[in-house]
Amino acid sequence: MIYKQFQDLKLSMLGFGTMRLPLLADGATIDEAQVAEMTAYAIEHGVNYFDTAYPYHQGNSERVIGRVLKNYPRESFYLADKYPGHQIVSPYDPASPYTPAAIFEEQLEKCGVDYFDFYLLHNVYEKSIETYMDPQWGILDYFLEQKRLGRIKHLGFSTHGSIPTMEKFLDYCGEHMEFCQIQLNYLDWTLQDARGKCELLAKHNIPVWVMEPVRGGKLAKLSEGSEAALKARRPGESIPAWCFRWLQGIDGVTMVLSGMSNTAQMMDNVKTFEAPRPLSEEENALILSVAEGLKNSVPCTACRYCCDGCPMELDIPTLLGFYNDLKVTPSFLLGMRIEALPPEKLPSACIGCGACARVCPQNIDIPAALADMAEILKGIPSWAAVCREREAAAKKK
Repeated sequence: MIYKQFQDLKLSMLGFGTMRLPLLADGATIDEAQVAEMTAYAIEHGVNYFDTAYPYHQGNSERVIGRVLKNYPRESFYLADKYPGHQIVSPYDPASPYTPAAIFEEQLEKCGVDYFDFYLLHNVYEKSIETYMDPQWGILDYFLEQKRLGRIKHLGFSTHGSIPTMEKFLDYCGEHMEFCQIQLNYLDWTLQDARGKCELLAKHNIPVWVMEPVRGGKLAKLSEGSEAALKARRPGESIPAWCFRWLQGIDGVTMVLSGMSNTAQMMDNVKTFEAPRPLSEEENALILSVAEGLKNSVPCTACRYCCDGCPMELDIPTLLGFYNDLKVTPSFLLGMRIEALPPEKLPSACIGCGACARVCPQNIDIPAALADMAEILKGIPSWAAVCREREAAAKKK
């Protein structure tokens, strides 16, 4: 197993993420027996980091991984959990019950532990950042106190937000943040400017925790031509292994979380992390060319010529960036970030006048792209709907 030094700890570079645990035939109940099998294999092969969160599997991820880890000495593993402060901003429930003390005590009880080795302020993004910084909730102060009491050993945050949002959060509390979890893979290196996010964190001396290394499975299976090109270079590597090998060459990466859904995935990932084999310069160029082929994107260069004459004053380059991402993998997480925009700045606000397209150096049909984007968004559950569904499921338990 590859290990990374984090302060005085030796962490397995591969972490077991529990957002996508195996399910029984009903498609809803976690297959706890298989989770136990996967955990045993992980620990036997040197994995010592386990990651969960309050909303995963409608709150059952914490319970299951807590019960499974009870079979091992507490000092033999590191457990990470997350505070769902972003759910306070649910627009349908201003009097949200997601208060720090109540949630934290519930999490400790569900996981069956007295402390968390790692704890994250979860999903800091454009809409939730004000909640995290709002003194009425006292979020940062509460968790700093829990750290002082030894109930949290290391405090960090996760984010799908933009670089300006990250900068704002780091200006607010960066001195207290020991690590940061971002979406990082060879596709998002440019698509979501994960490279810029890594550079920002390096500037603040904050190590990188990786989520979505295979982009929810999107990068686990490629076109026939792309897979043939990769296998010709490394016949013994699986396609997902290329994602992890690429990460092994990125400066600052300490922890790579993989949301494994079966024992076979666990075995393949453990094999990949037995020893470092980062990509060569030629292999890196190859995998980034595969990423370009996946994008199917409009070629916006963010010159902003289109913005000057827009009667609705839309931030067209930002919207087109979201559009390119939606074309790859529509998801409620991305929809959540778009929802954070004011209603009058959403793609649906475009009146189709065409002023933007007439001055676009790339000849992009911008009104058509924004109309398509608005249609795609109609098929993605809103963040409010996701929160309602999770709360309803929690109340049934």
